[in-house]
Amino acid sequence: MGSLILPSTGSVYVDANMVIYAVEKVAPYSEMLEPLWQKTAAGALSVLSSELVVCETLIKPIRDGKPNLEALFRNFLMNSHEFRLLPITLGILERAARIRAENGLKTPDAIHAATAVEQDVSMFLTNDAGFRRVEGLPVAVLAEAMHLDG
Repeated sequence: MGSLILPSTGSVYVDANMVIYAVEKVAPYSEMLEPLWQKTAAGALSVLSSELVVCETLIKPIRDGKPNLEALFRNFLMNSHEFRLLPITLGILERAARIRAENGLKTPDAIHAATAVEQDVSMFLTNDAGFRRVEGLPVAVLAEAMHLDG
């Protein structure tokens, strides 16, 4: 298994899949994310996402009637000192519309991309290579990092 090469400083934007992998301990991705959480806890990096990730990650636990999993997501997203949720502003929605029109991303993905671009993040961590279509977005695809060492 490869390893994720993280920036030495700055902020890392994570999409909903990264949160799901971390909270639900989805192997091998959760193990690959451990260095990110360690660097963040040490204060070397900050981890950001849009408030949209709350909706995206709570749908399945609510639909499946899993209040304990729902509580784990809520705790991770809203009570973590290492994780910051960013509001969806009018400016972000306008930028998302432009990104969607120019790159064909779905609206939720365009909102994530717009939020990350507005924050000038050091890394946009996802498992969706489609984000690479967004100019200026420093995309890292976690599944690709798994194969870097071999």
